[in-house]
Amino acid sequence: MADTSTRRSGGRAARRAARAAPASEEARSIRPGMSGGFYKPLSDSQVKQIHEAALVALEEIGLADAPQSGIDYMVKAGAIYGEDGRVRFPRAVVEDALGKACRDITLHGRDPKYDLHLNGDRVHFGTAGAAVSMVDVLGKEYRDSTVQDLHDAARIVDRLDNVHFLQRPMVCRDIADNREMDYNTIYASCSGTTKHIGTSFTEPDFVADALEMLHMIAGGEDKWRARPFVSNSNCFVVPPMKFATEACEVMERCIEGGMPVLLLSAGMAGATAPSTVAGAIVQAVAECLAGLVYVNAVRPGHPAIFGTWPFGLDLRTGAMTGGSGEQALLTAGCAQMHSFYGLPGGAAAGMTDAKLPDMQAGWEQMCSNVLAGVAGLNMVYESVGMHASLLGFCHESLILGDDMLGHAQRVLRGIEVDDTTLALDQMREVCLGGPGHYLGTSETLARMESDYVYPALGDRTSPKEWVEVGKPNLVQKAIERKEEILSEPSAARLDPALDMALRERFNIHLG
Repeated sequence: MADTSTRRSGGRAARRAARAAPASEEARSIRPGMSGGFYKPLSDSQVKQIHEAALVALEEIGLADAPQSGIDYMVKAGAIYGEDGRVRFPRAVVEDALGKACRDITLHGRDPKYDLHLNGDRVHFGTAGAAVSMVDVLGKEYRDSTVQDLHDAARIVDRLDNVHFLQRPMVCRDIADNREMDYNTIYASCSGTTKHIGTSFTEPDFVADALEMLHMIAGGEDKWRARPFVSNSNCFVVPPMKFATEACEVMERCIEGGMPVLLLSAGMAGATAPSTVAGAIVQAVAECLAGLVYVNAVRPGHPAIFGTWPFGLDLRTGAMTGGSGEQALLTAGCAQMHSFYGLPGGAAAGMTDAKLPDMQAGWEQMCSNVLAGVAGLNMVYESVGMHASLLGFCHESLILGDDMLGHAQRVLRGIEVDDTTLALDQMREVCLGGPGHYLGTSETLARMESDYVYPALGDRTSPKEWVEVGKPNLVQKAIERKEEILSEPSAARLDPALDMALRERFNIHLG
């Protein structure tokens, strides 16, 4: 028998070399903004039932605790302010806001190649949250999160192909002054990535400093307004059915400053939202419709993401559970409601209740991320790195999550069926006098990058090869990748003259 080991080895080496060479964006099997929407947990009639229930809730229950400025805006738009202090919304007022709402939003990156186009069922995955702790995977401990941790997370996100945006994933607990924490969050994020950034503000008066910093980074207010590369994640409601007074005032300042807003309703099913999946979605939809009226009363057509973020609850303990099957259904159902309204929307997926990047984390993250993607969710927040039901963030999990999101997006892409992919010509060539296999054929080689996703850290070696290369551990590989990324200068670092000007104007804590 002829020795074919050399030929096989050479073929394998060639294939590995081909995979190591980065594919062009056009040739990649997956990319930001692929379309989902083919998973529909709700029937058409159920979607309409949820819509009708939300309208009834807005007409009969309304929302309390709006700031006076918000009351003025919404009443002028046709809402009714009652003696009980609640703002109620007639159906016609909601429908008018839906008619004015922005339906095609571009979330800009500082680098235009990272622009995110939110419309239809286009899907994007990214980070989010306000974790107060960092996961130490070696010590298996949690510690306070810092501004350096945030900057490092931004630098890592900048290098990950399948994480499309950075929404601030943790709080800078080493900065005691909230004003300084807010603008240092922007500085740490912008100096770490040129992808789109989302953040929040503690008080309305802190928005001005942030906008001044953003104008400096953009090169002027006009350039900022033309391409706002930071959006405001705004928890404008305190469920159930109450406005968050200060957050609403923050939102008004951000709208005036030309900053896109995420209308974020984060009720907890069984605690601050109804315990049923359908009821939690109804309340979230009602609250976000109220927010839509508010935004379009301030400035018609201002970019606002419909952020229904209902969370699950473990009814045995009262603890939040982000990694449950119920959470995956909540998120997918919300995506379907966004599609019903034709509005750019976002929700949370990819959270895990696991404390470390282990098997539990893997199955919980994949379940909700896949469902969110195939449901057509425009912005999948919290998709990587978030542990302990949003209390802890993990750099290593962020890196491992890039592989996981690659697989999720390959599922999202689905199966193409045409004359070429049916492959009858290949079958004839291979089976009728050909080699009897498809290895090495031109068609197979041509499809290596365009059809297949390869994990960067995931292990596909045989047991023998695994032993030969030292039995690599996934977490250790993630640590090494993190250290490699952070050992190199940030590609997003600010121009030295600009950086000096920012440090002269603001108290920058990042060394």
